[in-house]
Amino acid sequence: MSKWLKTILFLAGSAFLTRLIPFSSLFRNLDTMIHEFGHALVTLLLSGRVLRIELYANHSGVTYSAIQAGGKAIGVSLAGYPAASLFALLIFYLYAKGRRNWGLLLISGIALIMLLLYVRGGFGVLWLSGFILLNIIMVLAGKGVQKFYYLLLAFLTLEESVLGPLFLVTASLFSPSGAGDAGNLARLTPLPALLWALLFLAFSLLCAKRAIGFFLQHSRTRYFSAKSDKKQVQ
Repeated sequence: MSKWLKTILFLAGSAFLTRLIPFSSLFRNLDTMIHEFGHALVTLLLSGRVLRIELYANHSGVTYSAIQAGGKAIGVSLAGYPAASLFALLIFYLYAKGRRNWGLLLISGIALIMLLLYVRGGFGVLWLSGFILLNIIMVLAGKGVQKFYYLLLAFLTLEESVLGPLFLVTASLFSPSGAGDAGNLARLTPLPALLWALLFLAFSLLCAKRAIGFFLQHSRTRYFSAKSDKKQVQ
């Protein structure tokens, strides 16, 4: 089976199975959090100013920034979707290396920064506060519970990092001016919104393929380790 087919099957299976888990919808805001944090981080790196960040219950969000027009504004608009894709890849890398606690602490650290500095009132404050508390509990929890929770976050983030650009492609086809970051980039550059959306999608799929590779690598390592231990006992 090709790696691309495995990636598509894993993404489809994840999108189906995670929707069967009660309250899993609440954790889909993690992808939104990272997306908006990506915009904020690049704004700061390009000497701009982050005014505020808003997170909504429907898994959408917005970052309000003050940034110089031109190339810097393009950089900020580019940051969101790739940041979410790269972060999903990082979460799976940490899982493959057996560093789940590091992953949970990193996620919690980003959430804390956003809560203290940029998110003001409403659903965002409530969600970030509860999410940080739950992550701390999971860091201290048993390995089985922690592993399930970590993989839930990992696969939700991975599928959302692909579904976001996929929906953006659809929006670019029917309403280019309202296609979020792709629409902003279309206004700032000569390229159409659809092309930007397709580039975001292609990058997300590349990251997803590598992330699934890390997951399967870890599973194979555990399998052969368990098999070796069994032979020694015999």
